[in-house]
Amino acid sequence: MSSKKNQARLGSKQPEQPKKLGARHKARKRAVDFLFEAEARDTDPVDLAKERIELARGDDTIAPVSEYTETLVVGVAENLDRLDGVISDHLTDWTLNRLPAVDRAILRVAVWELFHATDVPPVVAVDEAVELAKQLSTDDSPSFVNGVLGQIVLVAPQVRAAAAAVSSRTAEDKPADS
Repeated sequence: MSSKKNQARLGSKQPEQPKKLGARHKARKRAVDFLFEAEARDTDPVDLAKERIELARGDDTIAPVSEYTETLVVGVAENLDRLDGVISDHLTDWTLNRLPAVDRAILRVAVWELFHATDVPPVVAVDEAVELAKQLSTDDSPSFVNGVLGQIVLVAPQVRAAAAAVSSRTAEDKPADS
């Protein structure tokens, strides 16, 4: 009997193949790394990212920083208070400051994507955050991150719609170029 048939007959599963991690996943991980490091060093994450971009330009041994990493870091930094407020509002029996710093960084990136990255489906933003929590944080973090984001994903469409309405209203208020 062939090996596959034997495994099927015995109910054995094939070993789980590791996920293939794409460029966007790597960009998210690097953004989380920058946000985590900036918080630990009490420095501006945007300045840190720009510093690393310059270092990579001058040294081929340093991995270049992707545009999406920079977009995430800048987006989180520009919206930090709002992101933290949303995350805090969806925590039960926790405060944002009590969370592991890496979980804060992961949640900030994911919530920014849920609210602002219109090319990222919500399920992808949540799945990526859970995957990062598996790689970078505690054993309990993936389910915790999933639970928090599972609540936030419900309000994301309203937030995006409100932002689009404000954006279109602002565009209407601007005088036309002549």
